[in-house]
Amino acid sequence: MRPLHEPGPLFEDFEIGGTIPPLPALTITAGDNSFYRAVTGDQHRFSADHAAYRAAGGRGALANPGLVMQVSIGQTTNATRRAIANLYYRSVRVLLPVEVGQTLTTVATVLGLSDSKPKDGQYRGKVWLGIETRSEDGVVVRYERCALVAGTRLNGNQSEIPGPSDPTPLAELGGLLPSWDLSGLAGTEWPVGETRTDPLRDHVDLAAPFARLTFNQAAVHRDHTLGPGGRRLVYGGHVQGLAQASLTRLLPGLAVVVAWDGCDHIGPAFEGDMLEFRHTLIERAPGGGGHLMRFEVIGSGVQADGSSKDLLRWTPVVWAP
Repeated sequence: MRPLHEPGPLFEDFEIGGTIPPLPALTITAGDNSFYRAVTGDQHRFSADHAAYRAAGGRGALANPGLVMQVSIGQTTNATRRAIANLYYRSVRVLLPVEVGQTLTTVATVLGLSDSKPKDGQYRGKVWLGIETRSEDGVVVRYERCALVAGTRLNGNQSEIPGPSDPTPLAELGGLLPSWDLSGLAGTEWPVGETRTDPLRDHVDLAAPFARLTFNQAAVHRDHTLGPGGRRLVYGGHVQGLAQASLTRLLPGLAVVVAWDGCDHIGPAFEGDMLEFRHTLIERAPGGGGHLMRFEVIGSGVQADGSSKDLLRWTPVVWAP
């Protein structure tokens, strides 16, 4: 990898099996929780209401599970300083809850590389990363991501890089559930197959501070001259964070996000964009004194003329009464 005083690794600098130089470990604070809520509007109860969390069996103050994912992703971005786009996340497993005061460290390993067709004279390729984030309690989250990274030449690699992961049977996710009592959370009647659109649209702001909070190193999220049309590209996890916040409003009993089947960034987002989210319950099964619920969440950018264009497809599995 290139030294840290250089802009970041080019596509040809990656080697399959190599690990990415780590960014600093981060100790989660109450301030981080509050800032994440300010950016996204996330109403996740157990991370907002410490008394409710402790009554359910928690030890102290819970870090918002969305914040944990954003920090983990940010800690991988030494690999993607020269990213053109993040293509997707897959096989996300949230293995342990994280509490305020715990410290997160992340290791990213190159699983595969694949040349892409040059565009406008720019060489580029897909970098497939395997990611593991730990706290003092052990591995808290494990997943894969794929980014499109700029280069100066093709490197001859043609790894078979998988697309977004297939849905994991809900029965196989029951072992990931914390030993919490969900009786204090409100249940929500939501028939399988029904789509609900959040009436509360929201706009993207504080994008650059959010990227900085999570140590995100991708230059395209900081430097507007690198973005399409001279506009600064919003970090895709910001849009996903707003989608998760929307889900907490429609499903106020959401206890934790257990897994993502995938998270596909199917269009760019920019500061000031107005977003709307629609949520479809795909599947539900009992588990851990509550229910495992698989959703498909589509995020759309709403234009001034009232038309919309899809930007995000996120497929989480959550646990709720």
